[in-house]
Amino acid sequence: MPLEIGSTLNLQLREIGGGDLNLADYRETSNVFVYFMRALSCAQCNAAVRTLAAQQDELAAAGVQVIVAVPEDEAAATAWKAKRGVPFPVVIGKDGTAHAEAGLLRKVFGAIQQSGGVLLDQEGTVRYSHISTNPGASYNKADLAAAIETLTASTAA
Repeated sequence: MPLEIGSTLNLQLREIGGGDLNLADYRETSNVFVYFMRALSCAQCNAAVRTLAAQQDELAAAGVQVIVAVPEDEAAATAWKAKRGVPFPVVIGKDGTAHAEAGLLRKVFGAIQQSGGVLLDQEGTVRYSHISTNPGASYNKADLAAAIETLTASTAA
């Protein structure tokens, strides 16, 4: 699975309203946290994005760029981003969904899209990964903070 700790994640994505986005573009410049929403209509996923937005300054101070990946099409993602005032790049898959490219499956007879997040260091290596079929468990602020603290401590050493 491409989201294993220590693996390299290199997704080809399309930023809504902005063209192609490759995670490799962030190498040597920024750590990246990609949050994979289950669906734009998912209340828990929207709450996680609001929490991430509230943490924006804290995450930026730690050198972390947040990217939100959604499984819907560009038109729906564009409308959602504008309505919610999402301050982060919002991406869709370049070919198919970003979720499928990253190995996040549709579970429970194909009815529920997995969601979660992955933290990449400046080399593009997965340092933290949490994937869940239960959207209420797809984001854990304390776990991400601990992973960022470990990441920044190891790069400072």
